[in-house]
This record gives sequence, C-alpha cells and structure tokens, in this order.
Amino acid sequence: MKRALITGITGQDGSYLAEFLLDKGYEVWGFMRRTSTDPFVRIEDLYVGGKLKLIHGNMRDTPTILRALKESNPDEIYNLAAQSHVGVSFDCPDETWDINAKGVERLLVAAFKLNPKVKVYQASTSEMFGSSPPPQNEESPMKPVSPYAESKLKAHELIKEYRTKGFFAVSGILFNHESPRRGKHFVTRKLTHSLVKLKLGLQKVVKMGNLEAVRDWGYAGDYVEAMWLMLEAKTPDDFVIATGECHTVRELVEAICEELGIHLHWHGKGLEERGIDENGATVIEVHQRYFRPREVDLLCGDASKARRVLGWQPKVTFKELVKMMVEADLKLIAGGTEHIHE
Repeated sequence: MKRALITGITGQDGSYLAEFLLDKGYEVWGFMRRTSTDPFVRIEDLYVGGKLKLIHGNMRDTPTILRALKESNPDEIYNLAAQSHVGVSFDCPDETWDINAKGVERLLVAAFKLNPKVKVYQASTSEMFGSSPPPQNEESPMKPVSPYAESKLKAHELIKEYRTKGFFAVSGILFNHESPRRGKHFVTRKLTHSLVKLKLGLQKVVKMGNLEAVRDWGYAGDYVEAMWLMLEAKTPDDFVIATGECHTVRELVEAICEELGIHLHWHGKGLEERGIDENGATVIEVHQRYFRPREVDLLCGDASKARRVLGWQPKVTFKELVKMMVEADLKLIAGGTEHIHE
C-alpha cells in the first residue's frame, strides 16, 4: 500500500485529493496547522471515519515538518499548503514568502534527506504568469505581479533545481479551480454564496471589484487527478492544468444569476456600474476597495502537454461547475446547515 502525505489537507484541494487517493487504496496522512475555526469542515467524514491520519504542524516550523515526514514515511508528498489568497499577500508579503517559498525549501531539504526516492508534487499557480500574454503554457514567460505569485515562482524554481539533482519533483501549474468547498473569500464562492443569500432575501447587494478580469475556471475534483498523474509519470516534469475556456468575472456573475433565475441588466460605467434585476433593485455594486493593487487581467491556460503526456482532460464544464456550486449553496443556506469556512 502506497503512503501519501498531503500538506494543506484541510483546504479545498486537500480534501478532494485525500478522497481521490483513498479510493486508489493509499494510506493518507495529512499535515495541518492549528486554526481557531473548525479545520475539519471539508474532511470531517474522512477524519471521523478513521480513514485519515493527521499531524499538526506548520510550513514555517522545520521540526514539525521533520516529525510529519518521519511519522508518515511517505512514498509521495503533495504540497498544497500555502498562504493562498492573492489579496492578502499584498498585506502580508513576509508571511506569504515564508510559507510559500521558504516553507517549500524546508520541506524539500527534509524530504530528500530522509528519503531520496520520495516523489514530491508542488502546487504552483497560473498567477506566476502575471502579465504574460495568453494562452499560457509551460514555455510562457513568468511575469508575477503579486507577492503571492512571486513566492510561488520561487518555489517553482526550487522544484526545477531539485529535479536537476536527480530527485522526482514536479510542479502542477494549476489555473483557477473551484468547487462548493472553495472558501467564501475567493470570488467564485463569494458570488455563489452571496447571490444565493440575495435570492433568498438574506442579503441586499453584492459588492465586487474588477468585473473585466478574465480567468480559466475548472473543477477542483478534476484537477487533483492531474496531481496524481504527474507522480505516476515515468519522468518528472511540470504541467499546466487548465480547461482552455476563459470567462470574465462579469460572465461568471451572469451565469450564477441565470442559474438562480435573476434577470440581470448592467447600468453605468466604471465605479458607477451596477447590476440591476428585473424589479429595478441593485444586485451588484462595484467598489474600489475590492480591486487588487496590481491586477492580472487575462489568464487562459493551454493544457495540451498534460493531455498528450498524462492523458488528462477536464470533465466538468464551466456551466456545470456554476450549477454545482449554486445548488450546494442553496442547500447549505436554505437548509440552515452553514459552516464557517476559512
């Protein structure tokens, strides 16, 4: 039986990956930091059912990383731990760098010292491309425009460095991937959650930032399969994982409203723009405070290499993803079973 250690197991991707690997017959260990909120929201069934073994620790703390590696003795390591919010990275750049870059260095040093044969997956991000023109693939230049992207690029370069030394280390350059398990501070989940509340009469308006930003949104459950396939490959390499289908935030708003039966019309321009429903009520307001200090305007991925080498392709469409998230939030809010997510 293979053994896997997943850092950041309590996050969206960690929960889907844990389920995926358990279905494959793995023994799964999770590395998690302490939080004051309930960390088990996404993995409660797996944890209570005894399917997971969990170790508390932090990517900023080498002794806990070493303990986790010794206890789990993994064949595969999936590093999903990160300060993953782009906006927060502008407010907390040092913390972001210490977790996302230095944390990966701590993990790599310890992992390959204890077991040179271990395979390591690193969660890279499309944000590293920054202002690089689309469609972005593995050969596109990296032009990060946020502390988050800069820290992730450093970790990405570390993976390449370790691979030149003969270690099995890979990076998945994942474009935006969402699900009902996404935290509510990310734009997709903020929109489905808030617009469901508005539809149910529990919220009056949704305040947004840049409606013209373009993203390549896929389903997180599809993307964790790609992570596993990278470590199953004969040769370690880096892969872009994306749908190749791109939408603006405005189009995302419209798709969610359509799913909820809200007939939306746009009025005004710039910061004065409003999304109005059929009754003349304001649904969407644009506010300067929700704009990033530096925006990545257009991210659209070319995952042809992953299709060709790994045989991977996305299964859930954009429309299906929106429907899935809206239905989940309707059930969550209307059913009165809402939890606090990170």
